[in-house]
Amino acid sequence: MKITPINAFQDNYIWCIEQQTKCVVVDPGDASPVLAYLQQQQLTLSAILVTHHHPDHIDGIVELKNHFPDAKVYAADDQRIPAVDYIVTEGDKVVIDSPALTFSVLNIPGHTTDHIAYYGETGLFSGDTLFSVGCGRLLGGTAVQLYTSLQKLAALPGDTPVYCTHEYTLANIAFALEVDADNHVLASYADWAHTQRRKLKPTVPTSIRQELRINPFLRCHTASIKKAVEQYCQRKLSSRKDIFAELRRWKDQF
Repeated sequence: MKITPINAFQDNYIWCIEQQTKCVVVDPGDASPVLAYLQQQQLTLSAILVTHHHPDHIDGIVELKNHFPDAKVYAADDQRIPAVDYIVTEGDKVVIDSPALTFSVLNIPGHTTDHIAYYGETGLFSGDTLFSVGCGRLLGGTAVQLYTSLQKLAALPGDTPVYCTHEYTLANIAFALEVDADNHVLASYADWAHTQRRKLKPTVPTSIRQELRINPFLRCHTASIKKAVEQYCQRKLSSRKDIFAELRRWKDQF
């Protein structure tokens, strides 16, 4: 099984999961780079997995279906997502014959209310909920929803690869270093990430284990994050959800 990021727009990744001559793509916001890659690699599209309704994740679906009418589209129950063949939600399994893939669907609202993720042996396709060293903005959901969703993802096995859909890592690192300045693992990761981007290489996939060590949004239980957030908002915070909400607000204004 091969997993390749197809670049789209300024910083989107459309993930292509391929095996022999068949493939699946995740969140195709633009059909053109996908079609070019599939033609170059002589691949047939079997399925499209959609994490949420934002245009940069869905606007290529119809054109891809026009080229590959047998490709099945999996998505949450949201009328803004076009050409859906199978509506899926938490507890459902997505089983694809070729390439041979099985995913569990996870409901992870917060960035949007309809956001889902796909988790299987190949890894976690987290859309815009969990990024390397960051998380999605609140664009429809609530801070409590996003906190709860991230805790669900954080509980997955540590070696789970995380395939997010944006190259936001350097910007996320800049904020994380402000919040978690004494985190030596984060500092080392920052050096690596800057080297990757200078070489025009992606910084993802990351992993659950890695994110638990460097992602401030998964570290609201630590004394260092709590102290930094309280200093920022100039008040005491009694719960991890409150710390997370203030941390998200801080990032929005960073």
